Amino acid sequence: MAAVLGCLVVGAAVAGCSADGSSGDEPSAKQMLDDANDTMNALKSVTVDGKTTTVATGEGFSTRLTTDLKGTCSFSQTWTNSARLEQIRIGDVDYVRPNRAYLKMAGKDGTAKGEQKRWVKSPAKQTAFESEESGLSHCTREFGSFGKATKGDPTEVDGRRAIPLVVTDKAVKEGAYTFYVATEGKPYLLKVAYKGTDYRTTTTFSDFDKPVDVRAPAKGDVLDASGIEPLT
Repeated sequence: MAAVLGCLVVGAAVAGCSADGSSGDEPSAKQMLDDANDTMNALKSVTVDGKTTTVATGEGFSTRLTTDLKGTCSFSQTWTNSARLEQIRIGDVDYVRPNRAYLKMAGKDGTAKGEQKRWVKSPAKQTAFESEESGLSHCTREFGSFGKATKGDPTEVDGRRAIPLVVTDKAVKEGAYTFYVATEGKPYLLKVAYKGTDYRTTTTFSDFDKPVDVRAPAKGDVLDASGIEPLT
């Protein structure tokens, strides 16, 4: 704060002061966002928790992904109607477990009773074509900058100090993203929030570079569908 006031008093032309009244030693919003994305892209593993809510109805879903950012991960997606889809990917093999509510929502199960506890095993390449439609994860994630970033006031995310960067973009006409970047230690991206007219999303990141303990389900709980051709 003192540096900012100093710039205002003596004028922006003085060395160490930028034209926008900030200290020359402080990174710009764009630089902070670029540094955060570079840090995230260098990770070996991360856990990502997400929540999406529709403004009109309050309905939506939550997700959790723990991944080595290559080909091993565990993923789950839970809807407000209790539907749930779980996935374990280990290399070129997927294990997928939908619960009964998910099967009903997908129109694939209307008569069976009791909880659905079986995992379906299949080659990852076999399920890849339907990953986006069904919500399955590819385990990978890319981080990149876009739009125009503006700094907000310092805050905390789960006890860690951070700077919010509000990002607007011409391609996003109704809504804005806020990226929360850690200001202590490495500049990790701690949270991303989107606030729009139709829906809101919050994505948080944790367990940076921690070992990923992802294991295949017990054989007795697995139904092998490797030899079954997918419907097209």
